[in-house]
Amino acid sequence: MKIQVTPTNLPGVALIDTDFFRDQRGFFIEFYHRQRFAEHGLEYEFVQDNQSGSTQGVLRGLHYQDERAPMGKLVRCTVGAIFDVAVDIRVGSPTFGRWFGVELSAETMRQVMVPSGFAHGFVTLSDRAEVQYKCTGYYTPVSEGTLAWNDPEVAIDWPIAAPTLSARDQRGMTLGEYMKSPAFQFRSGGA
Repeated sequence: MKIQVTPTNLPGVALIDTDFFRDQRGFFIEFYHRQRFAEHGLEYEFVQDNQSGSTQGVLRGLHYQDERAPMGKLVRCTVGAIFDVAVDIRVGSPTFGRWFGVELSAETMRQVMVPSGFAHGFVTLSDRAEVQYKCTGYYTPVSEGTLAWNDPEVAIDWPIAAPTLSARDQRGMTLGEYMKSPAFQFRSGGA
């Protein structure tokens, strides 16, 4: 199956559209093909697959793992629809603190590659959504962090005003707080 890779305003974050077939029986799609991805410069080794289910208005994120255990994600929505967001938190990046957002849905079958060095999150747009993502690193609690979903400095234009958040996501730090954190100091080579 043919894939199309479209770069975004954040270098490294890419949209992936794959040919798929629908008929009276349903559909068929090949979501990941290592060789075809590599032909488009997407050469990642995936080591873990995750899946979440959420109801409308649930916002998960913005999560990251620092450079002690970096994790990139190949994200797709297999049920319903989500608004998916990546925020550049790479030290020295010309797009540091900027975000990219895209709607992912079971209907379009579009995916997004979010490499390590980005915070990632999404909000559920449909009554229910399931999100699956392949990870380039293992979940490592000591290296994880959360950015505030509503940080005015990042200014994400979320399509929902009052999302449902976990206790962890309610305590997300601002970009300014992140820049003072051990994770940022580790990435920048500071003390």
